[in-house]
Amino acid sequence: MPDSNAPILLTGGAGFIGSHLADSLLAEGRPVVCVDDFNDFYEPEIKRANVAQHAANPLYTLVEADIRNLAAMRETFQRHRPAQVVHLAARAGVRPSVEQPLLYVETNELGTLNLLECCREFGVSSFIFASSSSVYGVNSKVPFSVDDKITCPISPYAATKRAGELMCYTYHHLYGIHVTCLRFFTVYGPRQRPDLAIHKFARLMAAGKEIPVHGDGSMKRDFTYIADIISGVRAAMAKDYPYEILNLGNSNPISVMELVQLLEESLGMKAQIAWRPVPPGDVPITYADIARTTDLLGYKVTVPFTLGIRKFAQWFLDRRR
Repeated sequence: MPDSNAPILLTGGAGFIGSHLADSLLAEGRPVVCVDDFNDFYEPEIKRANVAQHAANPLYTLVEADIRNLAAMRETFQRHRPAQVVHLAARAGVRPSVEQPLLYVETNELGTLNLLECCREFGVSSFIFASSSSVYGVNSKVPFSVDDKITCPISPYAATKRAGELMCYTYHHLYGIHVTCLRFFTVYGPRQRPDLAIHKFARLMAAGKEIPVHGDGSMKRDFTYIADIISGVRAAMAKDYPYEILNLGNSNPISVMELVQLLEESLGMKAQIAWRPVPPGDVPITYADIARTTDLLGYKVTVPFTLGIRKFAQWFLDRRR
């Protein structure tokens, strides 16, 4: 098991999921080294606000660096000697990856390789990798199981995440690094990225603008509340299996139109819909089989979607006051 006195190196620690994980770790007295480059994928000020509360905590160290920069990563590992790496940093999103595939490969593949190389060089034997439900592609079998054959990703983002899983296995095989790859299923909740559907829809509804709904509104996503994701990540960190791939999802897909209706009820606002064609790379459904995750991590869903949407709506409305 990783040394509990040595810091956790948390990449992407100023983002949505990363800042919540930092909250959880710091609350338990765990030292955290947050690596984030505050890029402009969305407003850097949002990410700085996410971690502002941590700045005065002596257990928290912020390193502004790009995971693509191997020299900067080596310096970070050498200075802080982490016990464990939780690698959340990535260029995210299916649709923008179609527009910028080279950037996604550089960040998600080279960046992950750099971190694994630093783990090898500095003797860090525990690595948690944030993967994605997008790796399943257009999977006719539901729910999606980690035993399903993954051969046909349909976006550069999905391909880079699958490549990351494979490189993680390679470093486990060659150097004995313990790796758990966690396939996240559409995470939502307070601090959600502004480009993601729930936050984007809420913002447009509040501004009296149309929300874009792709296809006929029947597309389904396995929306998973942030608290359940953090619970799963913490359990994976504690178990430290030699090599595993696990789903972290809600196992209850919700259609886009169901989402819109629940947002209307929770926000007390009416949605104006602009119908759009389905973009390249989008899949019709995501649906997590979490049986193995439950068996190995004791993972369970504690926040059903109806409650999670109300929690998100309250956070969103509070920020507007």
